[in-house]
Amino acid sequence: MSSALTDLFPHPIVQAPMAGGISVPQLAAAVSDAGGLGFLAAGYKTADGLYQEIKQLRGLTNRPFGVNLFMPQPEYADPSAVEVYAHQLAGEAAWYEIELGDPDSGRDDGYDVKLAVLLDNPVPVVSFHFGVPTREVLESFRRAGTLTLVTATTAEEALAVQRAGADAVIAQGVEAGGHQGTHRDIPESDCAGIGLLSLVAQIRETVDLPIVAAGGIMRGGQIAAALAAGASAAQLGTAFLATPESGANALHKRALTSPLFAHTELTRAFSGRPARGLVNRFMREHGPYAPAAYPEVHHLTSPLRKAAAKAGDAQGMALWAGQGHRMARDLPAGQLVEALAAELAAAETALSTRGEAR
Repeated sequence: MSSALTDLFPHPIVQAPMAGGISVPQLAAAVSDAGGLGFLAAGYKTADGLYQEIKQLRGLTNRPFGVNLFMPQPEYADPSAVEVYAHQLAGEAAWYEIELGDPDSGRDDGYDVKLAVLLDNPVPVVSFHFGVPTREVLESFRRAGTLTLVTATTAEEALAVQRAGADAVIAQGVEAGGHQGTHRDIPESDCAGIGLLSLVAQIRETVDLPIVAAGGIMRGGQIAAALAAGASAAQLGTAFLATPESGANALHKRALTSPLFAHTELTRAFSGRPARGLVNRFMREHGPYAPAAYPEVHHLTSPLRKAAAKAGDAQGMALWAGQGHRMARDLPAGQLVEALAAELAAAETALSTRGEAR
């Protein structure tokens, strides 16, 4: 099955599906055309919006690509905590002269309808974030000829992925930008994330599935390290965020290498789930008080984030980024894939040469 996955793309390079308008068809097409595996993000889109993006992507490339889905989330037990957080954000709303969003705008992200779209119009690969689909769902995709990947942040989660019948597991290290794909949102585990290489090694010894390594990877040498640890491919998000084809806001792209944003942290400030981003004013002021309430907090802050972007205020935006963000390169996506592949080949040659010398 490892070859069934990696045979789809010549280079072991997967472009991470970044929701919120970043992973647009132009980006996915450029990555796939260059020999990687491009991805669309279905998160926060309507089912029709997803269908239209798939149609557009198919018009841009005949190469394989993937689509990522968010799993529906369980009911949140303490609505009063969201109300308290809304009161705290009232000053932000007044500053931007907008109303906060409705925290009860939906919990399942249109999951069932998006499943129907992807089963009626099969794509080569579908991945899942925030949990494990049922065996029935994964079997439906297998019958449709679609390979399935599921994110795991621990070896135990990877075992659940294997038991459900997925074709591969995405090992997401704590270095990764954006939302951690934990299967259960437990606040007590917020500081217990595992580094990527340790995670890949642990998952390699726990399951027989092919592994796609994700988290902080920005150079071909890091891809080589992930492959040496037992991965079949590497998934990169922040590295592609800075490309011209990315749909990220220009402020977001510039912030990746700006001295104003020196480091990243995991925060619940913008969505209610742990997500890694560049530390800015909003994160510092509100992160310590944000409840574990996803997607309620995501809906609540959505108008704030849009207003900050419209106002050109990077200090109020969700600037998702992995720990390697300072290594971002302003290259077209296809050229970035080629550069990563060349760096990977050089690293593997160097490792082979050292081995022969011994």
